Amino acid sequence: MSLYEHVIISRPDISSSQVEEIVQNINSKVQNMGGTIEGAEYWGLRNLAYRMKKNRKAHYNLLKINAEASVIHELERQHRINEDILRYMSIRVDEFSEDPSPIMKKREERKRREREDR
Repeated sequence: MSLYEHVIISRPDISSSQVEEIVQNINSKVQNMGGTIEGAEYWGLRNLAYRMKKNRKAHYNLLKINAEASVIHELERQHRINEDILRYMSIRVDEFSEDPSPIMKKREERKRREREDR
């Protein structure tokens, strides 16, 4: 099986619980097709670099998936159908990093600085 980092950008007008539901649906689909999700990160509601389908913000999620290529192709096919998902990207990697993603590191540093300023 191959390792993939899969980023999902979803519409800003859905709630965070609906975003979690999308991730849970993806998790169940991957497991039904014989793969596993090794990790998931919710990066939050973030500004977009440019407008996508008239949206300036979006919910970002990172999924670390261990599955065959056919599973990823099926996921991407279902993402094209889903209106709540604006964009997605799957990247094949050699190994998953044990460290948090750069987005999460930046968030943790910002929180740490805020605590120190108090």
